[in-house]
Amino acid sequence: MSSSIRKSIHSDALTRLAQAIAVAVSAILAGCQSTSQVPQTNAAHIPNLSTPIKQKPIWLSEKPSPQVPQDVWERMRQGFQLQDVPGVNPRIEQQRLWFASNPSFLESAGERGSLYIHYIVERLEERNMPLELALLPVIESAYNPMAYSSANAVGLWQFIPSTGRYFNLRQTRFYDGRRDITASTTAALDYLTRLHDMFNGDWLLALAAYNSGEGTVSRAIERNEKLGLPTDYWNLPLPQETQAYVPKLLALSQVVLAPEAYGVNLNPIANEPYFQVVEINQRMDLSKVAAVANIDEDELFQLNPAFKQRTTIDGPQHLLVPTSKAQLLTTSLSTMRPEELISQRTFKPVFDNLDSGPRLTRNYRVKRGDNLASIAKANKVQVKDLQRWNKLSGHNLKVGQTLVMQDTGRKTTTLAANNKKQTRYKVKQGDSLYIVAKRFNVEMQHLKRWNPRVGQALKPGQMLTVYSPH
Repeated sequence: MSSSIRKSIHSDALTRLAQAIAVAVSAILAGCQSTSQVPQTNAAHIPNLSTPIKQKPIWLSEKPSPQVPQDVWERMRQGFQLQDVPGVNPRIEQQRLWFASNPSFLESAGERGSLYIHYIVERLEERNMPLELALLPVIESAYNPMAYSSANAVGLWQFIPSTGRYFNLRQTRFYDGRRDITASTTAALDYLTRLHDMFNGDWLLALAAYNSGEGTVSRAIERNEKLGLPTDYWNLPLPQETQAYVPKLLALSQVVLAPEAYGVNLNPIANEPYFQVVEINQRMDLSKVAAVANIDEDELFQLNPAFKQRTTIDGPQHLLVPTSKAQLLTTSLSTMRPEELISQRTFKPVFDNLDSGPRLTRNYRVKRGDNLASIAKANKVQVKDLQRWNKLSGHNLKVGQTLVMQDTGRKTTTLAANNKKQTRYKVKQGDSLYIVAKRFNVEMQHLKRWNPRVGQALKPGQMLTVYSPH
């Protein structure tokens, strides 16, 4: 290499070194002016000043957050997890056809559920559970917290008494936790979680067990295993109702995914809490509470349906009230005397007869094949009355056992006929026992008693007997 070339290279190197030193000095001076904003550099990472400085690309590290849905239906759709059913399933198709042919069913259930759906969706999301489960009360009760089945199942989630007690849903004369919106939702999600774990993370089997019991599903699985048959939900020999139960929920979720395609009009439900919990420390009548907080009395009762006598006895020390009225109620309660929130009315037992006189009693000897349900039906009494009269905690009977029964019909009918005006009412589309009782200004438990063969799910055209004051 010639001396001129060496001089040229040496000159270039010196030039680059001088430039790098100038840059470094400028950086140091700038750092002295704002040392609190620039972290100290590790000595092991001092850059090689003889290397040309390259500008690194600047990448956006934060992704824009997804837009929060304004409608709970849309929020629900985003959380669906059970939509991977392969191929065309005729059992789902059949149920979807029914919903498409009866759009008013889902529309009405959605209207009733607008008070509760946001709360249920939030509780499901907290547990990372499929949001299709927020549609389960549509199947169970049409989102009617007053729903009552022939099997004595009650509330949004349709708990029978024994299962309700197992999940700490207390049931007394004044309070039924199976109707309590928050307590029953917690119990239902606990139960579904337990079933999900029991059946190895299979939600379809868990739902089937929610409908027919874990024993029924377990026995069906054992049968198929012995025969070398598949043990998934679709291949199990389950009761007819359970065969339709899961397809019904899946079909309903598909309709909710695209309601317009099925001619269903789902009114938007605001994606915000409808109600708020207000703590109380004394007995109160819901009618008085509604008056002081300017809340519609029926709406307050729909939020607190577990208080069967519309008074806060035996239940939790809080009320659910519309969010917009919570502050007004809290302020009003702090300034009112306890006696101002209690009415002077007397309370009647919810399932007792209208009269308080002595009742006729008779005995019944249990025969082979009898059970409480068949005995109650044959004698036109309620199963729970049989249990109460005979101090039975469960449903087990022994052949030859003697049961005591009270006459619940003769005196009641005579008293009603003598003191009340009898009316025959034809059930209309959308009617429920609660709506009919409200229309005639009578207690719903009395309406049930006057019509013992009518279930909670009324059908258009049914005739009801109503006794009203002259």
